[in-house]
Amino acid sequence: MPRRFSKDRPIVLCDANHNALCVPDALPRNEQRIRLLSFNIQVGISTSAYRHYVTRSWKHLIPHQERYRNLEKIGFLLNDFDIVALQEADGGSLRSGYINQVQQLAQLGNFPYWYQQRNRNLGPFAQHSNGLLSRLQPNKLEDHPLPGPAGRGAILAKIGDGADAIAVVSMHLALGTRARNLQLDYVREIVSDYQHVVLMGDMNTHAHELLSNSPLSSLDLRAPQAAATFPSWKPQRCLDHILISSELEIANMAVLPIPISDHLPVAMDIILPNLNTI
Repeated sequence: MPRRFSKDRPIVLCDANHNALCVPDALPRNEQRIRLLSFNIQVGISTSAYRHYVTRSWKHLIPHQERYRNLEKIGFLLNDFDIVALQEADGGSLRSGYINQVQQLAQLGNFPYWYQQRNRNLGPFAQHSNGLLSRLQPNKLEDHPLPGPAGRGAILAKIGDGADAIAVVSMHLALGTRARNLQLDYVREIVSDYQHVVLMGDMNTHAHELLSNSPLSSLDLRAPQAAATFPSWKPQRCLDHILISSELEIANMAVLPIPISDHLPVAMDIILPNLNTI
């Protein structure tokens, strides 16, 4: 398999899954914009206080009716967006009632294309995953396990073709600075051939660190959203981001006050660089 990285890591090319249950209105609502959302869904668990990490920890192990209701709420929210990056989804295990949450949200949100990246396989007990949902068919899809401790990954979707193609990367980064910078160096390398870049996900650090004190500093990215996203019940830290190339124009952006998870979702509308290439 061809390699393009200085690190000895192969490109894992994959195909997006097609949601056969889509109804005809699944295409983007506005041909001039892409509506983006990044959301750490905490496997569908509601958290509204730090003590719940202890008192509700059993919900990370066994199924519960609240999880299904929360997935329905999330699916209703996602219906307004064109590309969605999901973190902390379950790919189908005991705790999720053997439901692939990425696939389920693709169906609930009426997305024709979806991809699940499994990062930690704990057999029947947990399938820790990232997810990408899209109304636009990716021209290319890459699955990248990230360097550092096992269990972190990134999904790269190429939207459009030619010089105006957009590289959309969904990721969930490490907590520690050293491991996170290894991962960011890797992400910087996989998008280095693209003029237009969108990085989305739970990055576990603040925008200033990402743009000024990490390997991303050479990419000339912007982080227009500065509002806190964690914890959802009393936001104090801005950990979830949509970072974009300086050439991309923003039409709208917000941190949505929807405390379904322990993180708040981040939304952004961007103007397409060239309608003829998407």
